[in-house]
Amino acid sequence: MQPYYEQDGVTIYHGDCREFLAAIPGSDLLLADPPYGMDHEPTRRGDGSKRWGGERVHGDNAAFDPAHLLGSHRTVLWGANWYADKLPPSGGWLVWDKTPRGAKEGFTASHAELAWTNLGGSVRKFSLQWGGEAHGGEPQLHPTQKPVALMEWVVKMFSHPGELVIDPYMGSGPVAEACRRLGRRYIGIELREHYCDKAAERLRQMTLNFGAA
Repeated sequence: MQPYYEQDGVTIYHGDCREFLAAIPGSDLLLADPPYGMDHEPTRRGDGSKRWGGERVHGDNAAFDPAHLLGSHRTVLWGANWYADKLPPSGGWLVWDKTPRGAKEGFTASHAELAWTNLGGSVRKFSLQWGGEAHGGEPQLHPTQKPVALMEWVVKMFSHPGELVIDPYMGSGPVAEACRRLGRRYIGIELREHYCDKAAERLRQMTLNFGAA
């Protein structure tokens, strides 16, 4: 397997995760934000025009089966409320409260997002305002992008420095950036090459910022 990007313990592969996962050694944490099967409609600006050029999430127009992500490793799956009937029962769900300061009038997106884990324990909550223009200064690179701070919270909670995190649906790379910051080894897999480009670029920029410091 030829990496698309590889530097400082962070590796990106371009391809279908179903083909790659079988060839990758076991991870310490599998952290995935796959297509939910919700047929996500691109959000609109105040003038009614679609953001992202009308782009939809690849594979989101069909029901998602998480069977290829379930194994012996610690696992966190975002959007699992959309495919919970295909997952083992768990008490260890994560809640991301996206509107702790409240939602603007006319806000129709979910006020929170859920992640299933196989780690037991209790329900845990992370609060961070997100949506519309409230992206904490992060560049908007993907229609369903998650904040780096959210992924840092998950990675800190369920892994240790030096451990390996596998991200089978990498998108624009927020988990990659979180792992780089926190000293975890990382393998990301992404089917769409232009998101591999975006993730690699944000990691290169992060390297330059560290160098400037």
